Amino acid sequence: MTDAIDVFAVVGTGTGVGKTVITAGLVGGLREHGADARAIKPVQTGYPPDDDAAYVRAACDESRAATCLERLEPPLAPAVAADREGVDLTYDDVEVSCERALADAEVGVLEGIGGLRVPLAGDKEVIDLVAALDLPVVLVAQSGLGTLNHTALSIEALDRRDVEVLGVVLNEYAGKTIAERTNPTTLSGMTDRPIHTVPPLSLDTPADALAVADHLDALIARLTGHEK
Repeated sequence: MTDAIDVFAVVGTGTGVGKTVITAGLVGGLREHGADARAIKPVQTGYPPDDDAAYVRAACDESRAATCLERLEPPLAPAVAADREGVDLTYDDVEVSCERALADAEVGVLEGIGGLRVPLAGDKEVIDLVAALDLPVVLVAQSGLGTLNHTALSIEALDRRDVEVLGVVLNEYAGKTIAERTNPTTLSGMTDRPIHTVPPLSLDTPADALAVADHLDALIARLTGHEK
């Protein structure tokens, strides 16, 4: 048995790798295990129509399952979007707001924005926030060709900041190509981190994202302290 983890982040190797779906699945899975887990989105850009916190709430059918702290309309990096909109988005405010929101949750799950080096506010990036809050992370990556480089570089950046990587999730893993089939074993050797795979899912409704938990038993066991 291991100690349960009551706060962590879900970050990505880039934009569009499926962080929100994985976040929804993990939050839903943790809630199924009796934990009052809540996703925290520091800044949502591209709003509307993008609303990651609303997606997690809908997936879990629970208003307390997710919250968003700041919303900006341009679909750009938060620092860039705030500058274009004339919004005074300061890093200190973002960090303090996240710290309070995470402390208010039984299990707090910070969802990143884009990749680790995305400009967040001022001269700070997403990785700066994760490191300042001392959050272990689940790293979400693509499954196919190119992910070895992106994933290894992301873990190298996290290691330099002394950020613990709980595991890598290769999302939409179909195993149709040689690259996909060999990537889990190769990444495990390159990074010495647990590698998990989630297959392509039918995501007709947000609730379908809860199926993610069925494929991440080992990771959820680590998060809940039931890892043997």
